[in-house]
Amino acid sequence: MKVIISNKPARVIKAKKHLQEKLNIKISTRGREITIDGRPEDEYIAEKVLEAIGFGFPFDVSLLIKEEDFMFEVLSIKDYTKRKDLGRIKARIIGTKGKTLKTLADLTNCFFELKDNEIGIIGPPEYIENAQDAVIHLIKGAKQGNVYAFLEKHQIQPISDLGLKEKKKK
Repeated sequence: MKVIISNKPARVIKAKKHLQEKLNIKISTRGREITIDGRPEDEYIAEKVLEAIGFGFPFDVSLLIKEEDFMFEVLSIKDYTKRKDLGRIKARIIGTKGKTLKTLADLTNCFFELKDNEIGIIGPPEYIENAQDAVIHLIKGAKQGNVYAFLEKHQIQPISDLGLKEKKKK
């Protein structure tokens, strides 16, 4: 049994039944406390999914953590810069009309979300490192074009299937 303190318990309460079905756990809420009960591995995955939902990711993207073996990582902008104008740094990451963030998502096959002074990333484990590097370069002041060139140069090659992973039933 795990207890999570959520900033947005209403979002979890609204989709409680759906989450319990998908994550094979039992969810109970009391105020901002969300209690998860199930098998330990299911509890761990549910904790990550609920963190992602609390961070602001849509439900379908958050559920990818379980269904597609995606990872959820959070970067704090303050860890990578001493500048005080965090609004300008966040603006650089988002770009004009969200163009920079969309391009990063396309080049890294990851989903991005900004909340306060943190950036959440959901994606396949092999792509997360490139996505983190790209965001860190932007925080440190690199030009967007240089970051895009870095990502294009360091594209992850698809892994050939060795037959180790079970095929998904359709």
